[in-house]
Amino acid sequence: MTAVRLGVRRGAKAGPGLPSLPRLLIVTQFAFNVGFFAVLPFLAEHLGDAVGMAGWLVGFVLGLRTFSQQGLFVVGGALADRHGVRPVVLAGCALRVVGFAWLGYAEQTWTVVAAVLLTGFAAALFSPAVESEAARQAVLHEAAGGGPRTRVLALFTVAGQAGAFVGPLLGALLLEVDFRAVCLAGAGVFVLVLAGHARLLPRHLPGRPRVRVRGGAGPLLRNRRFLALCCAYGAYLLAYNQLYLALPAEVERAAGSQTPLAWLFALSSLLVVTAQLPVTRWAGERTGPRRSMAAGLALIAAGFAVVAAALPAGRTGTAGLLPAAAFVVLLTLGQMLVAPAARAWVPDLAEEGRLGLYTGALSSVSGLIVLLGSAVTGALLDTALPPAVPWLVLAAVPAAAVVLLPRRG
Repeated sequence: MTAVRLGVRRGAKAGPGLPSLPRLLIVTQFAFNVGFFAVLPFLAEHLGDAVGMAGWLVGFVLGLRTFSQQGLFVVGGALADRHGVRPVVLAGCALRVVGFAWLGYAEQTWTVVAAVLLTGFAAALFSPAVESEAARQAVLHEAAGGGPRTRVLALFTVAGQAGAFVGPLLGALLLEVDFRAVCLAGAGVFVLVLAGHARLLPRHLPGRPRVRVRGGAGPLLRNRRFLALCCAYGAYLLAYNQLYLALPAEVERAAGSQTPLAWLFALSSLLVVTAQLPVTRWAGERTGPRRSMAAGLALIAAGFAVVAAALPAGRTGTAGLLPAAAFVVLLTLGQMLVAPAARAWVPDLAEEGRLGLYTGALSSVSGLIVLLGSAVTGALLDTALPPAVPWLVLAAVPAAAVVLLPRRG
C-alpha cells in the first residue's frame, strides 16, 4: 500500500478541495450518528425502568451492544475488502432499520437483547466499510498534496459529532411521546440513508483492491505494534462508553432525573464541532500520533478524577452537575486528540489491501474490552462501595493505557 505508507506531513498546507467521494463519506457519518444518537442515550433508562433490568444486566447489555458492533467490525472490514464498500453499507443500513424498529416494540429481556445485537451487527457492517474508505481517501488526498490525512479524518469526526449533537435533541423531543417513537425515528433516518446510498455510492471505487478474506488474520495477530494500539484504543472506548452508563447514573443522582443528560451530550458534540479542527491542526503541528493519544488519554483520566473528587461532598442541583459537565468537557477534549490520531496511525500498520480488516480489528479488540469493562462497571455502580470508587477505577484505565501505546516507528 504505497500511498498508505506516506506519513503525516506536519504543517502541510491545504491543497485541492475534497473530491465527491470523501464528501459523501463525511455526510454519511453525520447521518449515521443522527439516527444512532437519537436512541442510544436513552437506552439505559429504558432498560432499567421500562424493562426492569438490574444494574449489572443493563451494563452487560450496553457492553453487548458495543461488542456486537465494535467486536464484529473485523467481519465488516474483511467483507468490505473482499466485496467492496457499497453492498456492505447497504446491508448494514437495512439491518439497522429492522433492529431499531424491533427495539421499539421489544418488551422482554430476550427480545431486547436480540434487537440490541441486531442493531450492533448492522453497524459492524457499515461502519468499518465507511471508516476504512474514509482513511484510504484521506491518505490519497494527502498524497495528492491536499494536506495531512488527519485533517480529512478530523472532518469525518466533526460530521459524526454534529450528528451526535442533533441525535440526542431529536430523541429527547420524541421521548415526550415514548421510547418507541424514538426508535422508529431512528429507523426512519436509516431508511433515508439506505435510499441515498443506493443512489449515490459508486458500485466500484477506483483503486480499491479486493482481496480474499482467508489468510489475513495471521500477520495481524503477529503485529505487536498494531495490537498495542488496539488495547490503548480499547481503553479509550471503554472510558467513552461511560457517557451511556456512569454519566446517566451521576446525572440521576445530582439532578433527580435524566433531563440534563441530553444537554450534556449536546455540549460534547458542540465542543467537537467547534474545536475539533483547531485541535487537530494544533496537534498536527506540534505532536505525532503517539503524543496526541497520550495527551488525550491523560485528559480523559482527569475527567473521571474530577467526578471522584467531588462525589464525597454529595452536592445536588446545578452545583452537583458541574463535575459531570467537567467530565464531559475533559472526555471530549481527550476524544478529539485520540480518535483522529488512532485512525491516521492504522494505515501505516496495515498490510497491502487489508485496510478494512485492520480498521475493523481496531474496533473489534476495543469492543471486547468494552464488553468486559462495562459489565464490571455496571456491577461497581450497583454496589454499596463509596460512590467515588467506580470513578477512581475508571480514571485508572486511560491512565494505564498511556503505557500501552506503541513506539512510533
